[in-house]
Amino acid sequence: MVEGNLVKELRQRTGAGIMDCKGALEENDGDIEKAIEHLRKRGLAKAAKKTGRTIKEGLVGSYIHAGGKIGVLVEVNCETDFVARTEEFQTLVKDVAMQIAASNPLYLNRNHVPAEVIEKEKDILRTQAVDSGKPEKVIDRIVEGRLEKFFSEACLIDQPFIKNPDQTIQEMLNEAISRIGENIAVGRFVRYQLGETVEDEQ
Repeated sequence: MVEGNLVKELRQRTGAGIMDCKGALEENDGDIEKAIEHLRKRGLAKAAKKTGRTIKEGLVGSYIHAGGKIGVLVEVNCETDFVARTEEFQTLVKDVAMQIAASNPLYLNRNHVPAEVIEKEKDILRTQAVDSGKPEKVIDRIVEGRLEKFFSEACLIDQPFIKNPDQTIQEMLNEAISRIGENIAVGRFVRYQLGETVEDEQ
C-alpha cells in the first residue's frame, strides 16, 4: 500500500493524475525518483502520439524582467482555443517566457541552428580537444559530447527548465501534452535586452 503523502508529493512534482501516481509508485516499490522517471517515460510515449497533430491555436505571451531591462514575446501553440484559455496553458506560456528571459536561448531547437554555426562549433571543440592532448581516437566522441552541451545552452527546447533543472523544456512540454491531451509546441520567440542594439551598432 502506497502512502498518501508520497502520492501527493509525486502529483506536485509531475502534475500527473492520482491513479497514475499510485500506479507508478506501486510499480517502483515506493521509490519516488523511479516513479517520476516512469511517469516521464509514459508522458513521452503519450506525447509522441500527439506531436503530429495540427496546432493552430494558442497564445502569444509576454514577460518583462529586471525592471524593464529584458522583455520576451513567445508564441506557444495548441490544438484548441478552449485549451489556450485554460489557466494551466497560460501558466505554461508564462513559464516558457520566463525561461527565455533567464536563459537567453539563441535558437528554438537544434534544427534551427545554421549548419555553418554547427561546423564552426565543431572546429572549435576539436581544436580544444587536440590542444588539451586528448588521444585522436576519443576526440570525435568528446566533440559530440560537448556539442550536446552547446545545444543544451543555445536551444530553448534542449535547455534545463529553470523551475526544474532535472528536465528539459521539451520534457516539460511533453508532460503538459500528457496531462492536457493536446499537442503543444513553442512556435517562435523574440527576446529584447536593453542596450543590445546600441552596443551592436557601436
